[in-house]
Amino acid sequence: MKKPHVKKKKQESPFQQYREALSDGERENISRYFSRWSEHVALSRAMKAAMRTDFESALLYYSAAGTPLDQALIRLDIENLGGFYARPAVQWYPLDDAAKIYPLSMKQNEMAVFRLSVYLKEAVVPDILQIALAFTVKRFPSFATTVKKGFFWHYLDAAKRRYAVEPETDIPCRPLNIAASGSQSFRVLYFKNRISVEFFHVITDGTGGMVFLKTLTAEYLRLLGVSIPPESGVYDRNETPYECETENGFALAESSEKNAGFLDKPATQMSGRLSHMKPCKILHFHFGAAELKAVARKHNVTITTFILAQMFVAQKGATDERGGEINIQVPVNMRKFYPSETLRNFALYCGVRLPLREITNVDSILPVVSEQLAKKTSKSVMNEMMNATLRMVHSLRWVPMLVKKPAASIVYGFLGDKIFSNTLSNLGVVALPREMTPYVDHFDFVLGTAKSNRASCTLVTFGDVATFTISKLTADPSFEERLYRQFIEAGLKPCVEGSELYGY
Repeated sequence: MKKPHVKKKKQESPFQQYREALSDGERENISRYFSRWSEHVALSRAMKAAMRTDFESALLYYSAAGTPLDQALIRLDIENLGGFYARPAVQWYPLDDAAKIYPLSMKQNEMAVFRLSVYLKEAVVPDILQIALAFTVKRFPSFATTVKKGFFWHYLDAAKRRYAVEPETDIPCRPLNIAASGSQSFRVLYFKNRISVEFFHVITDGTGGMVFLKTLTAEYLRLLGVSIPPESGVYDRNETPYECETENGFALAESSEKNAGFLDKPATQMSGRLSHMKPCKILHFHFGAAELKAVARKHNVTITTFILAQMFVAQKGATDERGGEINIQVPVNMRKFYPSETLRNFALYCGVRLPLREITNVDSILPVVSEQLAKKTSKSVMNEMMNATLRMVHSLRWVPMLVKKPAASIVYGFLGDKIFSNTLSNLGVVALPREMTPYVDHFDFVLGTAKSNRASCTLVTFGDVATFTISKLTADPSFEERLYRQFIEAGLKPCVEGSELYGY
């Protein structure tokens, strides 16, 4: 005799169990909350369901943390969503003049991606970080975009979607998948106490990226009960974005008849075997900021000049070449010459170049490095480069995309990394609101590796921690080992952390 079929009762989700345990009044408050929430979110069914689960998970976290429901709902106020998720995507942005090269130069598994990270004093709560991103992204409409191909140029098209935070499980600065419709041009990652944002360089530079990271982190801390004012590069998440934040800063160039030359001869590269994993190693050298500043001042140079000289000597020791020149690329923030609030790319570069035979020791090359850096980063020289950039973009403006890519590889040949041996990008000192500083330990900045440069270096300072980071494209440790010895000889005591932090 057959047993009668008994329909199994569907198991309640953790949120349903939590809701059932509430009082009638609290359940009514949650029903009203999600009714209003639904009016603010007009995404696809799958994305809307996933986003609702995000908010349910945040409520579960608050409950477990002992936060009363009324306080939790205040922190999760629906007005923080604004109309971003309720309105269709209609905005688009032409690329700034520096960004136009990036999509044209992309090849398989090669993409200009950089990472900014903040290290908190406590472990990251993923459920709260997810809500922080949902509330923050609307303040940066040119970041909430996908890269699309037009007839003459690529452009940024608004992408209304659920932007998800991800646990970090892979190497930094992986290429983003921008081919899919509505794909995003940045990613937010977390690992232990670290929040990282990786940006496709087409949407922003280090300055704009840092504003996004600081605003996201401030919103995350607000959701945990810390009140942080919108100052020191932290934006008000609910403020209407200003038009100047998406301007093309290169239009500010002063006219110049001089022809700045971009073409250059190949530079000497380090000799390590190129790795298939890009990057194959990340190293962070943490210095006491005051200590580093004192050592540079002792030599009567800037910190950037001091680090550059150390890099020249270490790089010479990491190559088997005996001729040629080492040329280190130094990005220059053009906002220091032209007042601009743009969050898009507004940086150019100079190259500090020395023949190998003249690189003997740090002390002997410091005056030359200092002189070159001062001259090549001057407003007049950088203005000439801005004009050269504008002329090049202008020369290609009516060339169809179909033929522009091969043409750009010739016209923009100066951007090839073969003319550089390395990069040093110094973001300077990160300022935060006073209320935020007790919760932050330090920052770091990682550049994606170039095609042939065996290393790319960065520097960023917060409080008394200056973090010098090396992204490696070779397993050969000669460069970093030589640098470490030189720093010790200069009287510094760097604390070095390595790639195990990234899980590989």
